[in-house]
Amino acid sequence: MSLIATQILQDARRAGALLARGRLVAFPTETVYGLGGDATGDRAVAAIYTAKGRPRFNPLIVHLADIDDVHRFAVLGGAALGLARAFWPGPLTLVLPLRKGAGLSPLVTAGLNTVAVRIPDLPLARDLLRAAGRPIAAPSANVSGRVSPTTAQHVLDGLGGRIDAVLDGGPCGVGLESTIVGFDPLPTLLRPGGLAVETIARHLGAPLALPGADANITAPGQLASHYAPLGTVRLNAAKADPGETMLGFGPGPADLNLSPTADLDEAAANLFRHLRTLDDMGARHIAVAPIPDTGLGAAINDRLRRAAAPRS
Repeated sequence: MSLIATQILQDARRAGALLARGRLVAFPTETVYGLGGDATGDRAVAAIYTAKGRPRFNPLIVHLADIDDVHRFAVLGGAALGLARAFWPGPLTLVLPLRKGAGLSPLVTAGLNTVAVRIPDLPLARDLLRAAGRPIAAPSANVSGRVSPTTAQHVLDGLGGRIDAVLDGGPCGVGLESTIVGFDPLPTLLRPGGLAVETIARHLGAPLALPGADANITAPGQLASHYAPLGTVRLNAAKADPGETMLGFGPGPADLNLSPTADLDEAAANLFRHLRTLDDMGARHIAVAPIPDTGLGAAINDRLRRAAAPRS
């Protein structure tokens, strides 16, 4: 694809006007930076896939400013409505039945009869969505399969010259993508993320179901190999072997540490930034300390397992 000049913007109205004209704009949320395009326009959505090099069978999340907007494009009721009222705006994506005549590009849903939607918990992001005046499809603003961006500079490092603009809102607070829940028909965890699974289960009064091993891809972030740094990754390492760079958690020797105090919130916020730093350091082999698989640790471990998976 031919290179273009990528603008850095601080004005949500200017960024929204670009989206309304079918351009691609990366923007901050509380989770990570998303690569936004008009979800009703085939050309804009196709341009998202092209810029990222993303497989077109991998659906996109539609970002909306409020629940009234969600009802225009999806059927929101029952347990899903209860979760929406409890956790939106916030780092939760719901996979819902697509409303008939919603007008979304079929590229957004990868041809499925469901659509993934969320309302971000960052005022700047919602200002942008209102300024655009339309649903915005927005996967993470990085080359497909690579580490997700948590600053505007991360976006420029990966997609500069491929997209029209980046709305700079500073570093993302959560640092992990949203938790994704589907309903088939029970509430089902499709991807752990920035909202702890235990918190959702407490609200529901029951654990989330898990998809079957042979389930089709129905939401973003379900590819086996994803979120990968340039170097190979070895998990649950007590220490680094010769030639490895150590990514630590908690006290102990490490080249980089997700959280010296073993704070999972801090580790989540640092994860993608530290994986990018390891790339900058030229780390060819990365050892990662064990991380508890509870709370946000489950989402951190999910991303690390995908980063460590064999790559095609």
